[in-house]
Amino acid sequence: MELKEWTPATLLELSGSYWSTCTLHAGVKLNLFTPLASTPMTAPELAETLACDARGLAMLLDALAALGLLKKETRLYAATPFSAQFLSRTSPDYLGHIIMHHHHLVAGWGRLDEAVKSGQPVRERVSHEDVESSRESFLMGMFNLAMMIAPKIVPQIDLQGRRRLLDLGGGPGTYAIHFCRHNPQLDAVICDLPTTRSFAVETVARFELSDRIGFVAADFEQDELPEGFDVAWLSHVLHGIGPDACLAVLKNTVKALESGGLILIQEFILDDRKDSPVFPALFSLNMLLGTPEGQAYSQGELFHMLEQAGATEVRRLPIELPNGAGVIAGLVP
Repeated sequence: MELKEWTPATLLELSGSYWSTCTLHAGVKLNLFTPLASTPMTAPELAETLACDARGLAMLLDALAALGLLKKETRLYAATPFSAQFLSRTSPDYLGHIIMHHHHLVAGWGRLDEAVKSGQPVRERVSHEDVESSRESFLMGMFNLAMMIAPKIVPQIDLQGRRRLLDLGGGPGTYAIHFCRHNPQLDAVICDLPTTRSFAVETVARFELSDRIGFVAADFEQDELPEGFDVAWLSHVLHGIGPDACLAVLKNTVKALESGGLILIQEFILDDRKDSPVFPALFSLNMLLGTPEGQAYSQGELFHMLEQAGATEVRRLPIELPNGAGVIAGLVP
């Protein structure tokens, strides 16, 4: 891999880049983009609406304007067309959930050195209220991301003739929804923890697919999986667990499939040297911070695990995705 050419300026820009990140997070957490998407306001007017200090809010608004996420004319601030679309809670394209998920990860990343020394996660214990907020941000954040990516992936995967899909660890069921919308003959079951059920049921109902997409509550690391499927979809499931657990999950998934069944895995995939692409390498550190054994896996490792689980004709599908993501497929003999 070709080494990046660094300068003191680019090094310090990287070191301080969290300032911009935290500015964005604060704007989303305070929900200031939603009112500014409706009408321009002065800092004192918005401060009264949000119950904030006017001086502090003015500084934040100016910083967001400097970043290009707000417009400022004289004393009035307004959302840009981009921030109105993606940062206002009234927009169907709202990305605030995944941004708040990133916000919840910040404290752990500040202790990365501790995690590297100990080899153990450093996630803080949080209150029940914070747990619920974090869970909602995670699940709906995954919905945000999947809603952008699924329409690009689903049309490129041939499920013609397949009848029943298992969406393992499917969260709110975004991929099950898109697979069913694209394949009228297909029914699906989302299999995830009981705490996910309400999010999944509500999301599926929103797309009017409750008659075709069901939900089974299960811990896929410990519980038996439902059977009788001819395709299984595992999107960003394996990186949260260690290699032995991955193999066990894949074996159970293969068992849940009929002969000729198709197993599909989407992950952030490292090359076999594990030093690129950048995002999977950084994402592996995110798993170190939050899980006992999770990590990003290389393509060779994923191929080997699938083959050990009993799959044949293992291959990577020619689908171009952002952040080093890819889809690996195998067949059940």
